[in-house]
Amino acid sequence: MTSIAAATTTTVRPGKVRNRVLWGLQIFLGLFFIVASGMPKVLDMVPEENMAAMREAGIGSPWFMYFVGICEIAGGIGLLVRRLSGAAAVGLSVLTLLAAATNLFLTDMPAYAPFPLVLSGIFAWIAYERRDSILALRSLLTR
Repeated sequence: MTSIAAATTTTVRPGKVRNRVLWGLQIFLGLFFIVASGMPKVLDMVPEENMAAMREAGIGSPWFMYFVGICEIAGGIGLLVRRLSGAAAVGLSVLTLLAAATNLFLTDMPAYAPFPLVLSGIFAWIAYERRDSILALRSLLTR
């Protein structure tokens, strides 16, 4: 009987640890995307050298920066909400993948591409781990 109790205890623990790691990562990345990434775009605080490179590529219009900033803030908030965390991770994965592609192919800043690519992979992992929240949201929206 003790071995059964020990076996169930050990099978539950890795899930708890993974859940805590995921929430820690989601909180950190959510706050990062709200404060350090989205807010500067919405408040026009993007460094001038980045804006110059974006303008040269033809994508440096103010409405585009506001749109991306709002998407980043919404994604950051979504990562912090249990029901929205999976969908927010999917959206941020696509957004960061597009940011990496922009840095690689449209602007002259290929050295900036690895960071969004790594973030895209992290968000894809979060979305995979939070797939139950995506399915619950889908079923809620299709009622």
